[in-house]
Amino acid sequence: MTLVRLIAHLGYGSRKQVSAMFREGRSTDADGEVLYADDKAEHAAIRIDGEPLDPPAGLTLMLHKPLGTTCSTKDPGRIVYDLLPPRFRLRAPLLSTVGRLDRDTSGLLLMTDDGQLLHRVVSPKSQLHKVYEATMAEDLRGDEAGIFASGTLMLESETTPLAPAALEVVDARHARLTLSEGRYHQARRMFAAVGNHVQALHRSRIGGLGLGELAAGEWRVLGEDDLARLFSC
Repeated sequence: MTLVRLIAHLGYGSRKQVSAMFREGRSTDADGEVLYADDKAEHAAIRIDGEPLDPPAGLTLMLHKPLGTTCSTKDPGRIVYDLLPPRFRLRAPLLSTVGRLDRDTSGLLLMTDDGQLLHRVVSPKSQLHKVYEATMAEDLRGDEAGIFASGTLMLESETTPLAPAALEVVDARHARLTLSEGRYHQARRMFAAVGNHVQALHRSRIGGLGLGELAAGEWRVLGEDDLARLFSC
C-alpha cells in the first residue's frame, strides 16, 4: 500500500489532500527527515506534523461513554465519535461501536475496525458477560435475583425466554446485573418486567475488561494483553 493510500485510509484526508501534505513537507520519519509519496517507511516511523501516525487497521479502543451521547455516526445531538479525534470517524475500514449503549446509559463501550473481533464480541455464542450497575426508582422486592436466574423470564413482544442472568443486590435501590446476551434495552426491560423502573444504568465491565481509572469521555487504545483479558471471563 502506498503511503498516500495508507494515510488517507487512516482518515487524515482524501488522497488529494494527503498528496498535498507530502508536497508541503508535513510527512516525516521519526528522525524528522521529509518523506515523499513514493517512499517506503514502517508505520511506526511515520510522522504527520511531527506526531506519530494513528494505529493501523485492527484498531480497538475502550471508551467511557458519558450520558447524553449516542452510538451513531449521525445524530442531531452529541455522538460518541465527537469524543475521538475527528479523523477516527473517517477511517477505512470504519471504526464501529461494538454493540450499543443508549443515550441514557453510561459506561464501557468498545469500538473497533476489526470485523472478526466485533462479531466475536457480539455473537450470542461467545456468552461474553456484561456487567451493569442499576439505580432503581423503587425498592427491590427481593425475588428479582431468582426470577432473572431462572431462564424463564419473557420480555414483552418476544417469543423466547432470556438466558439466566445474575443479580447482586447492593442496597434497596441499587443492583449489579450480569448478562450473557444483548437484547434491545435488555437490562431496563428486565426490571420493567418485574415492576420496577431503571433511573440510571452504567456498564462497568465486558468480559475481563473494566474501565479502571478511565474517566467519563476518555478513551484508550487496547493492546494484545487487553484483548486477551477481554475474553478471559
